[in-house]
Amino acid sequence: MTYAKGTIHFHAAASEEAQDALSTLISLYGQCGPDEADVIVALGGDGTMLEALHNFYQSGKPIYGMNRGSVGFMMNPYRAENFLERLNKAQSVTLHPLRMRATTKDGKEIDAIAFNEVSLLREERHAAKISVTVDNIERLPELVCDGILVSTPAGSTAYNLSAHGPILPLSANVLAVTPISAFRPRRWKGALLPSHVSIKFVVKDPVARPVSATADSTEVRDVACVEVRESKSLSVTLMFDPDHNLEERILKEQFLP
Repeated sequence: MTYAKGTIHFHAAASEEAQDALSTLISLYGQCGPDEADVIVALGGDGTMLEALHNFYQSGKPIYGMNRGSVGFMMNPYRAENFLERLNKAQSVTLHPLRMRATTKDGKEIDAIAFNEVSLLREERHAAKISVTVDNIERLPELVCDGILVSTPAGSTAYNLSAHGPILPLSANVLAVTPISAFRPRRWKGALLPSHVSIKFVVKDPVARPVSATADSTEVRDVACVEVRESKSLSVTLMFDPDHNLEERILKEQFLP
């Protein structure tokens, strides 16, 4: 597909820098409604990209990001000039999100999706006690910790990396299960699991040791059980400049000093 003026929907963060970029790009290339657009362009940082992914993934429109935020790992550099030429030369990558089903201690079920990670975190001063089951086989009867997360390859350089989890190439077809400040078992550093498995976390004593679950920005408090698996039925297409593609950026991250 060839992208032209008037076929683009620009989605910007509220920051002054992003809003200035929005005004500039609209004046040069026009603004199209998201339903009529051929492509979504996100202006901001990685938080804005995640917001765009959640807002527009059901539309099937590809998303191209330009960095008007801080880190911008999932964004291309911002340049207003020659924008259409860059857009038409961009390379695509398909991401599948995680699907989370969280059951609260009161029995309420909440579904959410995550393009980066699903994380469980203790809510109060007591350490959480969580068991880990993979495809109906209990692999870890009790993890005493501040929390635990499941990361996609695209999200592996975010919270997962901060928790000392591994960086995952996009083509690896694996998920990272990473403990957060684990106390026992002391030597368990996490696991790499095939992307097709179902992962279940059961919170031991959710009343005395309450735990929350968060899928990207959707938080569920006081969970008793959380099930996570990659959704092959859902996908989103991200676009990157050829010299700034996401696979190469993830590989480079593994060799940073």
